[in-house]
Amino acid sequence: MIRHAKFSIGQIVKHRVYPFRGVIFDVDPEFANTQEWYDAIPESVRPRKDQPFYHLYAENDETEYVAYVSEQNLLPDNSEEPIRHPLADETFDRLENQYISRDILLH
Repeated sequence: MIRHAKFSIGQIVKHRVYPFRGVIFDVDPEFANTQEWYDAIPESVRPRKDQPFYHLYAENDETEYVAYVSEQNLLPDNSEEPIRHPLADETFDRLENQYISRDILLH
């Protein structure tokens, strides 16, 4: 079965359960992290592996970091607030509530 990512690179998203948000900078068509990482997720909230997983420049109220999140745990973030993660500004230019890769803008 061919899976299509629901979200796109540069899109601002938020986690469905946990209080963080971020901008997508890469997408895996299905789980591509370590089994150890996967096993560390509590079984009651462990996502399926057969779905897109997103790499985010993420932030919460306290810090900025990189997150790896399943599609089932993401929602669009319509807050229109910019992402404060420093790599977001190094990687993207912000256009309204979406980020556009600088690589794309240079071509």
